[in-house]
Amino acid sequence: MNNIQPFLKHDTVSFINGSITNLKLLQSVSKYVDGIFHQAAIASVPYSIINPIETNDTNVKGVLNILTTAQKFNIPKIVFASSSAIYGDTLTLPQYETMIPNPLSPYATTKITGEYYMNNFSNLYGLKTTSLRYFNVFGPRQNPQSDYAAVIPKFITNILNNKPLTIFGDGEQTRDFTYVKDVVQANIKSMDSNSTGVFNIAYGKPISLNNLIKIMSKIIDKEIQIIYENKRFGDIVHSYADISKSQSIFNPKYDIDTGLKETILWYMEQ
Repeated sequence: MNNIQPFLKHDTVSFINGSITNLKLLQSVSKYVDGIFHQAAIASVPYSIINPIETNDTNVKGVLNILTTAQKFNIPKIVFASSSAIYGDTLTLPQYETMIPNPLSPYATTKITGEYYMNNFSNLYGLKTTSLRYFNVFGPRQNPQSDYAAVIPKFITNILNNKPLTIFGDGEQTRDFTYVKDVVQANIKSMDSNSTGVFNIAYGKPISLNNLIKIMSKIIDKEIQIIYENKRFGDIVHSYADISKSQSIFNPKYDIDTGLKETILWYMEQ
């Protein structure tokens, strides 16, 4: 609620506190909608492994509720937040959109299921749908307090509070970290364009967690203690994207260093 508070004073913004699992509520607020950005989900791999039924009920039923609502009211476009997690561990890198999915967690399985439903409703009912496979989005306002928090906000807050960082594995696992402002622009361009189908949203540049910490240490100017623990089940070792298909809707303005500087500054100001 704190994140959206500045927007609620605008006449052009309405806030409805509800769930995508509530079909009746969705339909009551969607009669005159021009498009839907479907961002809602249980988005944690570890949480999904512990709570697969709840994850499925929210992520899969939620997609169907969104799609049937769009069909009912002839909403012309849906942009769906999918995930790089659908690829799993692949021998081929970078990962491109036509690869066979290999989801390693209930969360990843629900995301590829959501993509399939998006395609179903496009092919069967003529809805325009776009699925954006996010690769490790980071930026200001991410919640670092949860046990399932994304790695960057958790690392930043630990560093600022002089606490050690925990890495599951040897730290050489790689990710394609993508700054939130670029992800927002990809969503807007997807909504405004005639693009349909699946697109990777990333920088196409892998970085290891060990190197990520070195960059953070340099920006904050602190020595960092790292605790290495056993790799977690369901975690992916290497992940980065081929973004050649996405260039029609995705033109990133930030690199990892610039995004980290802005993000760290925001957390320091808090």
